[in-house]
Amino acid sequence: MQSVSPAYLKTNLLSGLTVALALVPEAIAFALVAHVSPLTGLYAAVLVSFITSAFGGRPGMISGAAGALAVVMVALVVEHGVQYLFAAIVLMGLWQMLFAAARLGKFIRMVPYPVMLGFVNGLALVIFIAQFGHLKVNGQWMQGAQLATMLGLVAATMAVIYVTPRITKAVPATLIGILVVTAGAALLGIESKTVGDLGSIGGGLPQFALPSVPFNFETLRIVLPYSLVLAGVGLIESLLTLTLVDEITETRGQPNRECMAQGAANVVTALFGGMGGCAMIGQSMINVNNGAYGRLSGMSASLFLLSFILFGSSWIEQIPLAALIGVMFVVCEKTFEWGTFRTIGKVPRADTLVVVLVAAVTLIFDLAVAVLAGVIVSALVFAWQHAKQIKVATSVDAQGWKVYELDGTLFFASVAHFNGLFAPKDDPQDVVVEFRRARVVDHSAIQAIDALAERYRALGKRLHLRHLSPDCRELLEKARDMIEVNVLEDPRYRVADDKLA
Repeated sequence: MQSVSPAYLKTNLLSGLTVALALVPEAIAFALVAHVSPLTGLYAAVLVSFITSAFGGRPGMISGAAGALAVVMVALVVEHGVQYLFAAIVLMGLWQMLFAAARLGKFIRMVPYPVMLGFVNGLALVIFIAQFGHLKVNGQWMQGAQLATMLGLVAATMAVIYVTPRITKAVPATLIGILVVTAGAALLGIESKTVGDLGSIGGGLPQFALPSVPFNFETLRIVLPYSLVLAGVGLIESLLTLTLVDEITETRGQPNRECMAQGAANVVTALFGGMGGCAMIGQSMINVNNGAYGRLSGMSASLFLLSFILFGSSWIEQIPLAALIGVMFVVCEKTFEWGTFRTIGKVPRADTLVVVLVAAVTLIFDLAVAVLAGVIVSALVFAWQHAKQIKVATSVDAQGWKVYELDGTLFFASVAHFNGLFAPKDDPQDVVVEFRRARVVDHSAIQAIDALAERYRALGKRLHLRHLSPDCRELLEKARDMIEVNVLEDPRYRVADDKLA
């Protein structure tokens, strides 16, 4: 358990304040993307952040209203209204809790590193590009002095953030950057776009209410597809962000616990007028870069954000938007894995391709599609590489029998190569296939062995199969009488097959 020292309190509370300030424009912007009110996004940030920070499996990770979810929500809101969105978010949360109850969160560890790298770089680019939307007014790009002022404040914020650690680390550099630029703009009378220009953040406490929709099959038909997509996107982004925070903090989170907390948070936020959410890589990076690895940082960020809504909206709305854009630009710079460029030519080309593919698909489509594409391509590359690694050495023993000694993995991708290793017509009357150094992995391999046995049987020749695992022997049908059993030497691995328990 994390010790509660003065240094711990200061670090996590100040980081929580910084994260709360960074959550405001993001929550409002994503709410507008989803075609819901700004408070709907802010309430989601408050509730999801607090619940996941208090009960989740990755202390230090920040969750809230996320853009990856907002782009999925917009079609449902436009066509059916916000109440159907709340119903979909409740169902989304239930799916996520079911995922956690089935203890499936551990499978995130199977995501290859190149996919993880592409995910990080892709999201850094998404966050970076998203900031340019704030440089528009009524859909038109800023011009002249207005644009110059905005960019000047962004540059000033970034400069303060980069210089501050050289002077002091007592206060998060991002918080100092926001405060200095906000104070400077106020003292110098600099007119610039502010947080309040996105929408008012003032409001009361969120109120409990069941989604105002008919509780019938038609409603389920409408919200079910959206709930599944939202649950999948939310879990993928949360679990990949969890893995990233694990690497940065050199600690290990609990994926299933995080999935359960994410699901519970989404159910609660939907019942209190929030748009739902998941982990946010930008705010999480702000938090961990500030050294705030405890639960208090996310919980305090939630409470600070709630206080902004209840009491401090008039002050928060005066913060120049450029200050928060500057913070997010620094986050992008720190999040992007610049070492990716140094690995080009030093790692397999397939891995480089996966990194670029995942980053590009994240930009063009969404995170879920990108990760799925990356995993599929990585799996195909793995299968192709291992399919070429099955080898055979042939010899003739003292009895005049030809011996095929296999070396490698026999599975669906290597079956075709396996079949080409044998020449039944040219072989003598007795042939031995030695599996001592080969591993039979799946049912496709079993079928290939059966088919090989049938080829020799049809020619009236005897095939001897040695050192097959017990599981293989049980599954073989046509070759059952050709197996030579040696209990002391036969391997004990299991074949991945649906027939086995």
